[in-house]
Amino acid sequence: MDPQAPSVGRIVRYVSHGTPPREDGSQAHPSKTRAAVITEVHGPTEVGLAVFNPSGFFFDQHVMQDETGTAPGTWHWPAWVMAA
Repeated sequence: MDPQAPSVGRIVRYVSHGTPPREDGSQAHPSKTRAAVITEVHGPTEVGLAVFNPSGFFFDQHVMQDETGTAPGTWHWPAWVMAA
């Protein structure tokens, strides 16, 4: 399968930063994966996003792709879900 190319309007997943780590390494609010829509494309792995949270939404520019889905402040494609 060919890799997907980002384009305006596509749905992706965004990994939030969470709150800064405490001295013991814990976080008050850990990183979470959120739904996002691509609002601009800067290159094959860099986009602008409208990120949707339960309490509202925010815009972020120049967000880099990370297909591991683990790096805070990055985006990745949703997993493919096959119909049963």
